[in-house]
Amino acid sequence: MIRPYDAIEGVAHQVIGCAIEVHRILGPGLLESVYQECLPIELMARGLLVETEVRVPIIYKDQKIATSLRIDLLVERSVVVEVKAIEALHPIHSAQLITYLVLTGYQAGLLMNFNEILLKNGLRRLDHPERYARRKK
Repeated sequence: MIRPYDAIEGVAHQVIGCAIEVHRILGPGLLESVYQECLPIELMARGLLVETEVRVPIIYKDQKIATSLRIDLLVERSVVVEVKAIEALHPIHSAQLITYLVLTGYQAGLLMNFNEILLKNGLRRLDHPERYARRKK
């Protein structure tokens, strides 16, 4: 189901609020897996539909290959969330999230690095590349 962009914005805003709450309580410096387990608890407490470790099939020349990728979190079947707890975000992390958006068709993604003193410094919002292509026309 394709959601209106305003609805996706609302979901993304709620996810960011939940992530800030998790970061406020736990702080930086824990393993990525801890944040990956706590964030869904906060999201579900706010009534959001959350799917974890969502498989992303890879099709090569019309053939599904055995290897699949996994999205950390999919919220409301519209926002892909990639959780990190690393020293710094790098372009490859954005590329990973964009790849998930392209392969799945979801329109928006959030890249979150919980290993920052202020979580807002570790947040990146990315849209499906088709959204940028439409803006240029």
